[in-house]
Amino acid sequence: MKTSKEAYDAFIFHCKYEKKLSSKTIKAYETDCIQFKSFVKSKFKHETFITDINKDILKLFFYHLKELKPKTLKRKIATLKAMFNFLEYEDEILINPFRKMKVNIKECIVLPSVMSLLEVEKVLLIASNEITLCKPKTYTYFEKLRHLTVLELLFATGTRVSEICNLKIEDVDLVTGTIRIMGKGSRQRIVQVCHPDVLEILKLYRSRLSKKLIKKGYFFVNRLGTRLSEQSIRIMIKNYSSKAKINKKITPHTFRHSFATLMLEQNVDIKYIQVILGHSSISTTQIYTHINNRKQREILALNHPRILINSVLNKG
Repeated sequence: MKTSKEAYDAFIFHCKYEKKLSSKTIKAYETDCIQFKSFVKSKFKHETFITDINKDILKLFFYHLKELKPKTLKRKIATLKAMFNFLEYEDEILINPFRKMKVNIKECIVLPSVMSLLEVEKVLLIASNEITLCKPKTYTYFEKLRHLTVLELLFATGTRVSEICNLKIEDVDLVTGTIRIMGKGSRQRIVQVCHPDVLEILKLYRSRLSKKLIKKGYFFVNRLGTRLSEQSIRIMIKNYSSKAKINKKITPHTFRHSFATLMLEQNVDIKYIQVILGHSSISTTQIYTHINNRKQREILALNHPRILINSVLNKG
């Protein structure tokens, strides 16, 4: 019979070395387990075994977390479910406390912020103009060129910022215009870069990578030749959106949302958008149909035939 601590450790070991989950997922699981372990410790005066934990303890824990956002709470519940399913499978517990529990957390649909084509054009134009102000052989020129390449790639492919940062030299094929992306859950996908301007910028940036930088392996590198960080891209985008006087929060993910929304507005089948974005489930992609519905309301509010009839009658 395992103590609670031994059970948590066994679960994390399973996630790390048997399921080989990402470091980000492991960190989230560890955080959730530590929090649950602390809560259980506060309820018992003696050392607890994993078999001491029943659905009543779980209900108290969920009530304890009632102030959290639904998305965060759902993640913590999912972590504990995964742990107890693992322990049941390993015969460490006879009864899984989740078996006779119904936990229903309603999560509000929050529509992601998107950029208009004009706003995207402003950002790209500013980034492009800044390159012309730099001397070609300086690091500043390379940096500005890298900025524009990242921006163009984010908007042209709808990739996640982490996927951009993890691109390797060999992942970018400038002959065929294809990019191999390693997405969530180690799912690999190929995205086409079809626009000639984007390809031209990619080729120009690639030509500026020295042999020293190429040996590092990553396609986007910083001054030290190491992998460009997600935070660097976030700061860069914040600066450009400020220069473009865009009065809303713009992040790397905003480019992804904008890409998907504009594709949907061009009547691209949502299944194709799902594949390009690397969503494992169509339900994740369907958030963009809500955005499209909002756009439809705006169009109908301004251009509804009834409005046209009224305008004709008023003129008469």
